[in-house]
Amino acid sequence: MQNRRLIELKNIGRKISARLNEAGIFSEDDLKFYGAAKAHKMIKSLYPDETLPVCYYLYSFEGAIKNIHWNEIGESRKRELQNEIS
Repeated sequence: MQNRRLIELKNIGRKISARLNEAGIFSEDDLKFYGAAKAHKMIKSLYPDETLPVCYYLYSFEGAIKNIHWNEIGESRKRELQNEIS
C-alpha cells in the first residue's frame, strides 16, 4: 500500500491535516507510527487552551488509521482511546 497524504485519508480534512502537519505528522505512515492517542496529545500540546472534540480529532485519527468512518469505531475502542489521552 502506498503512503498516502493525510488529506487522502478518511475523516481527515484540511484543518485537521494542517494541525497534524504542525505536530510533525505528514503522512499515513506517520499517523500509524504515532497512533491516534499520541497524535491527539501532540496537537493538544500545540493548542493547550483549546478544547479538541474527540470525535473530530481522536476518533478521526483512529478511523483514518483503520480506513473507516470514525462513527464505526466500537464503543469499547473509543473508551480505550479516551483512557489513553486522560
